[in-house]
Amino acid sequence: MKRSYAIGIDIGGSSLKCGVVDDGGKLLYSFRFPIDQTYTQGEIMALIIAAVRKCAAQAPAKVAGVGIGFPGIIDNNIVIGGADNLPDFIDVELGNIITASTHLNVTVDNDVNMMGTGVGGSLIINGQPYGGYKNRGAEMGHTTISHGGKRCACGALGWLEAYASVKALVSRYTELHRVSYSDEFTGQLIVKNYLAAEPQAITAMHEHFDYLSSGIAGFVNIFSSQKVVIGGGICEAGSFYIKEIGNRVKLKTIPVSSNHTSIVAAKLGNQAGLLGCAAKAFMI
Repeated sequence: MKRSYAIGIDIGGSSLKCGVVDDGGKLLYSFRFPIDQTYTQGEIMALIIAAVRKCAAQAPAKVAGVGIGFPGIIDNNIVIGGADNLPDFIDVELGNIITASTHLNVTVDNDVNMMGTGVGGSLIINGQPYGGYKNRGAEMGHTTISHGGKRCACGALGWLEAYASVKALVSRYTELHRVSYSDEFTGQLIVKNYLAAEPQAITAMHEHFDYLSSGIAGFVNIFSSQKVVIGGGICEAGSFYIKEIGNRVKLKTIPVSSNHTSIVAAKLGNQAGLLGCAAKAFMI
């Protein structure tokens, strides 16, 4: 049986990941470009085009299309507004631009809908992603959980992302160690020290569990979700992570709303974003 292929581009806060995926969901080839420095709109688009061409050269046959997960508000393949690390992207017809340069069919969506990075959220209703009116909603990481609280990277105060992201976890752990900065502090290290019963790690992790579960509990109370899937590298720390979140969510939800809710870890790990982008491309 003849296979077909797609290219997935997952644009995150620190890197651009790209890969070739077959129609059976197998990742055949992948690589990443770092984008943790300041890049202009033109430079980012040049990287995307270069990544597409590099992947297309590795595909066993002509690719069916390209799926791009982009952080920001996306409508009809247009970036209405990029995330805080990509502020130059306002009303950019990214899909048409990449199509014109590569001569491939391109679809663009919010990176979280492709299973991207950060404290984002994607609603799946009747088997399809739902982003609200003109795809401008479902910004679940931008839910206020502390009035007048910590400043989010986007500038707003008290949003879930400012409290429950791994970046926030590392920041709190650094604060508990009474140092201004350490590049040795990572989510992986904090989990390791938490399991070794280090007091600072226990405090930081328990706060993280409480903040994230509070956000999730609010969503469950609204949607009475059948399933909550939690992704990200920290979820691969062990089964204790999902168990801790799940236990706290149950305590914070209306029982009738959460009786049919299961909380699970995403299965695809760091490949999730690329595979999601490629899956979207197969639907063009």
